[in-house]
Amino acid sequence: MSWLGKLGLGFGNKASSDIAMDSSSSSIAQGPDEDIPLPGQQFAQFGAGCFWGVELAFQRVPGVTKTEVGYSQGNLHNPTYNDVCSGTTMHSEVVRVQYDPKACSFESLLDMFWSRHDPTTLNRQGGDVGTQYRSGIYFYTPEQEKLAKESMEKQQKILNRTIVTEILPAKKFYRAEEYHQQYLAKGGRFGFKQSTEKGCNDPIRCYG
Repeated sequence: MSWLGKLGLGFGNKASSDIAMDSSSSSIAQGPDEDIPLPGQQFAQFGAGCFWGVELAFQRVPGVTKTEVGYSQGNLHNPTYNDVCSGTTMHSEVVRVQYDPKACSFESLLDMFWSRHDPTTLNRQGGDVGTQYRSGIYFYTPEQEKLAKESMEKQQKILNRTIVTEILPAKKFYRAEEYHQQYLAKGGRFGFKQSTEKGCNDPIRCYG
């Protein structure tokens, strides 16, 4: 993320003190994701810390046909990055993955999710601290919910600390500002483009 954003100095158009959590805003934000994937495709949402590196990891998964970063699970309609960084809206930074279930199983997406972050740290990943960095799997179907819970049970047997990942229905997805989209693939902070080639195992530099 931008360092200004991490300091609460992002470029959103509302100060945190001006964020109004009225009931109408909250009910819209807490509604289901009504966007529709392409025919034959499915959606999944994952929160695993800063969404830049998480998106690049999912871009590389064979069978993933589209990724977008955004905000979900919060209480404010049409949040900006600055709103989310304020910590008052309860949004999670998420990657919405569109995938072809004939070429990419939901289990393979879960495997990538677990490998990309520490699911035992509450509201933080490394130096990124805040509710927007929480670990979450946000499902669209009962089958996704079932597989997510089974996967978490397996992971818990491997780890020696309690997993704090939330597994919840996918809520309305707010696409993040354009500069956040495919941020690392476009070059990140320093202009060093990182590969999105399917199956690529190059290390992901989270800030470019």
